[in-house]
Amino acid sequence: MIYPRISIVTPSYNQGQFLEATIQSILSQNYPNLEYIIIDGGSTDNSVEIIQKYQDHLHFWCSEPDAGQYDAINKGFAHSTGEIMAWLNSDDMYYPWTLKTLASVMSELSQIEWLTTLNMGFWDWQGFCVGIGEVSGYSREAFLDGRYIGSGKHAVSWIQQESTFWHRCLWEKAGGYISTEFKLASDFDLWARFYSFADLYGTPSLLGGFRRQSSQRSSQIEQYILEARQSLKQMKTKFDWKPNISRELALQLRFNQIPKIKMLTTQMYGYQGKRVIRKAQNLPDSYWAIEDYWFV
Repeated sequence: MIYPRISIVTPSYNQGQFLEATIQSILSQNYPNLEYIIIDGGSTDNSVEIIQKYQDHLHFWCSEPDAGQYDAINKGFAHSTGEIMAWLNSDDMYYPWTLKTLASVMSELSQIEWLTTLNMGFWDWQGFCVGIGEVSGYSREAFLDGRYIGSGKHAVSWIQQESTFWHRCLWEKAGGYISTEFKLASDFDLWARFYSFADLYGTPSLLGGFRRQSSQRSSQIEQYILEARQSLKQMKTKFDWKPNISRELALQLRFNQIPKIKMLTTQMYGYQGKRVIRKAQNLPDSYWAIEDYWFV
């Protein structure tokens, strides 16, 4: 198996009660070509002591004041060299197989420039997995239609940041930065810029999980949606995007919820996605393959 270098950045600030579990979810995988970077914003809790405990396994770390989460992520990526990139916030976690799965998929299928999951994991405050959220698919058309803002009756879902990884070449084509213009939706803005250059592939494999805890910034959902819509407006202008009127009408009439015509309407009014699945699963020479399929 090929082990491309993977760079993971964790921005951290006063999340000591969760930070060690985040670190362990990455380092415990023993991935042989990992660059793990932690950028702490000058925490006043026990975060620095936790980071120092693992510093021999880190490519780089620092604890100093910064301009916020996205500034910290940019700072971390500036110290990275990995072919594959991602960030994991200091209260979220990966699954034990995440990095191996990622390396295998993106080594076998070189056309994939960014990858995420079709099954989003969720943790509770104490770190128990409390559920899996299924996403029907991903496509640039659906993104431009606003179906990944995560709100509204026609929303597909959202692109889970904790489960999303990309090639450095795509990062550089998209400008090589996380926008600090937004307080909450800079992940959405990055996905918009990625979609300008490459399709997003989904896999049924579980890759990451989002921790639900009372102090997280993502609880400010209305502000997030406002910022996401602002970013999406810029992308629509760039592509001179016009919605598919027939698709919008079909969704309003809920054709996709009528069993007898659901299959027909999916192909007529749905979106075409790309998913990465495991073939020959019961054999030693199993492999990854890409399927095109329709979803609504």
